[in-house]
Amino acid sequence: MPETVGVRQAQAQRTRGDVLAAAAAVFVDQGVQAPIRDIAARAGVGVGTIYRHFPTRADLVTAVYRHQIDTCAALAPQLLEDSASPFTALTRWVDAFVEFLVTKHGLGAALGSGDAGLENLHSLMLDTLVPACATLLDACAADDELSPGVTAYTLMRAIGNLCITGPDYEQADAKHMVAALLAGCRRRA
Repeated sequence: MPETVGVRQAQAQRTRGDVLAAAAAVFVDQGVQAPIRDIAARAGVGVGTIYRHFPTRADLVTAVYRHQIDTCAALAPQLLEDSASPFTALTRWVDAFVEFLVTKHGLGAALGSGDAGLENLHSLMLDTLVPACATLLDACAADDELSPGVTAYTLMRAIGNLCITGPDYEQADAKHMVAALLAGCRRRA
């Protein structure tokens, strides 16, 4: 019997993962207010399955957002280990952070919606990603690759502001401006 329970738990975890991946993709295309039926269709499950795993839209948005934040945070130490220099790691991490930000269509409105289930998302992002960014900045400073006075919170806030896209300012524009900002943070030899 324990084997059957383990199999069911593994299937439930796979289904949950499939739903999170589908929701993330649908949110990119349609925003966080996308119909649940579109997410279910993309995941290959019924609408009831979505609600069984995520009883409210806020639960689903929070789970997708948390997964993506955790993935972005985990990238920082990996990039420090794999990159030629701390500044290269920082640049690659910022690229991932920008990708994370510009694909959050409608999340800003959802955060300001007053939905109690979404209140902690901004704090979650700060509590998880600021330390990841700080680790990269500390490594850059130790290698003398960073201008003095650059802090993780300020840099991330500036990046966030540059990633607010609109009709005349698209993802490519945001990436270009963030690259210019990051170049300005680099210590000149």
